[in-house]
Amino acid sequence: MKILLVGSGGREHALAWKLLQSPNIEKVICTPGNGGTATLPGCQNIPIPVVDFEGIVKVAQEYNVGLVVVGPELPLSLGIGDRLASVGIEVFGPTKTGAQIEASKSWAKDLMHDAGVPTSRGAKFTNPKAAQAYVTQQGVPIVVKADGLASGKGVTVATEVEEAKKAITSLFHQGFDKIVVEECLTGEEVSVLALTDGLSVRPLIAAQDHKPIGEGDTGANTGGMGAIAPAPIATSAMMARIEREILQPIVRALGRRGIDYRGLLYAGLMITPAGDPKVLEFNCRFGDPETQAILPLLSTPLDELLLPCTQQRLADIPPIQWRSGTAVCVVTASGGYPGTYGTGKEITGIKQAEETGAIVFHAGTKQLGQRLVTDGGRVLGVTAVGENFQQTRAAVYGAVELIQFEGIYYRKDIGYHKIQV
Repeated sequence: MKILLVGSGGREHALAWKLLQSPNIEKVICTPGNGGTATLPGCQNIPIPVVDFEGIVKVAQEYNVGLVVVGPELPLSLGIGDRLASVGIEVFGPTKTGAQIEASKSWAKDLMHDAGVPTSRGAKFTNPKAAQAYVTQQGVPIVVKADGLASGKGVTVATEVEEAKKAITSLFHQGFDKIVVEECLTGEEVSVLALTDGLSVRPLIAAQDHKPIGEGDTGANTGGMGAIAPAPIATSAMMARIEREILQPIVRALGRRGIDYRGLLYAGLMITPAGDPKVLEFNCRFGDPETQAILPLLSTPLDELLLPCTQQRLADIPPIQWRSGTAVCVVTASGGYPGTYGTGKEITGIKQAEETGAIVFHAGTKQLGQRLVTDGGRVLGVTAVGENFQQTRAAVYGAVELIQFEGIYYRKDIGYHKIQV
């Protein structure tokens, strides 16, 4: 079978890499792909933007693909799933209506209330002054979120009232016409990525993302600076609670709204000091960089999990198989990210890093002749797999140190404080 993979980031490189390990997969076509997928055996890049739905439909038909897998949230929120389904193409990813679970924080919050899912208290605002008055009334710490898509960077956890007010002003100046202001939950964050066919749910192993740019979880939020899997706090008992109290109720609530949700349901959770899981947010696609930590531990062929979702037979598949051990992914970023950064910087050392046993997933890279250069804020996701977290962290950082490009930046504490349990 041939698969068309929509997207160009580290998540898409990881998906293509894992799909091509399946004996069922003949070829993966990436639109547009990146410098990593360009050199991945069995993979072909076609330079079509993720929002060019007609171009993507044409390629899917020309290559007679058996499945389209959509990586990023933007095309899902714009309705790529609906367009592909309208011409009879199997697609892993929700409809435009279903993708609102990520595209609109306020819509998702209403859905959570309808489903009886535990989440933070909060309110939505279309007026900045009203939002700022709410902050003054509620006090800090408090969380300010863009209502729409913001590439993982639309959230401010404010510890000062003025900081929260500035965040509100900034989001409205950026063009968001609605924001959400919520109580600040404390505890341990965990990401649970679950497969669903709209009827049943199969969670993958849990991961922990590291969003802030700075070590010790300080500084501005990013798309993610690294991840570990499995998350130590997500015990089998905790995962059973999450499935029972959060994932299943949300899928049922979507169904009650007439939404046939087939794809990935990503729950960003806070495990409170009392040991209760509460939802911070939902996403409608594989997480980045969680995917780069989760997929190297997956033993079941990935296509044998994705196709049953599109064909609504997820309940019939055998239990998902995982290899033992742990995975740590460290993101190397361009200097200045998540603010202004340069591109076109030559990258060296990837071959040497891979010779140590690490897996190097490309995110913001581009092939220029024989040269590989930076082409984004998050450039590479370097992943190692080992028997325990201490061993794996040592291996991944040993590999990262072999990679060089001008202005390279990475956090040196990925997983450290998460695994002292």
